[in-house]
Amino acid sequence: MEKPKYKRIVLKLSGEALAGEQGYGIDPTVIQSIAQQIKEIVSLDVEVAIIVGGGNIWRGMAGSAKGMDRATADYMGMLATVMNSLALQDSLENIDVPTRVQTSIEMRQVAEPYIRRKAIRHLEKNRVVIFAGGTGNPYFSTDTTAALRAAEIEAEVILMAKNKVDGVYSADPSIDANAKKYDTLTYLDVLKEGLAVMDSTASSLCMDNDIPLIVFSIMEEGNIKRAVLGENIGTIVRGN
Repeated sequence: MEKPKYKRIVLKLSGEALAGEQGYGIDPTVIQSIAQQIKEIVSLDVEVAIIVGGGNIWRGMAGSAKGMDRATADYMGMLATVMNSLALQDSLENIDVPTRVQTSIEMRQVAEPYIRRKAIRHLEKNRVVIFAGGTGNPYFSTDTTAALRAAEIEAEVILMAKNKVDGVYSADPSIDANAKKYDTLTYLDVLKEGLAVMDSTASSLCMDNDIPLIVFSIMEEGNIKRAVLGENIGTIVRGN
């Protein structure tokens, strides 16, 4: 059996990744493919926690930019992450992967409330745990949620699966043909150069807690497993 490099991981999925080619909503084919890739790493006895964004349904920043109250717009974005999380849970359980959704905003009829010790117990029992609803507070992104939950559950790494790029670049590669892809970076590099990896709050939290980050493309089948096995894909960001 293949030996994974990491025992406990946080997988950060962008909401847009679930939309596929349609660019909005949830593409069943895409979410099933992601679920299958997650099943592959669960079968290696890797403990998997997941944070899903909500950008395929609603973006709080976009609503705020159009005059909506920022806190209200952000709460709507948190609800979008719950919808994505329930869809991913359904896909995983359809292929016999036990999954629990925990929300930072209580909605007991559809998911458990977030309780750190309970989440860790689920992971120890080889259940996938999906953290929905962001941090439960406006003004914080799901990137910050990933960093916070990774620190809380003592995850060894955050895997950031992107749908448009295969790593971290010096500029947007779809606009700048001379954009340089980085193999390795430090969080200080990310903060100093203003690289669009994760927001500054999330980067600082990862740096302070020495949590490495691997940024890679979700669009290539099997990349989640490659990252867990320690293969050199995408870009790795470390504390120093």
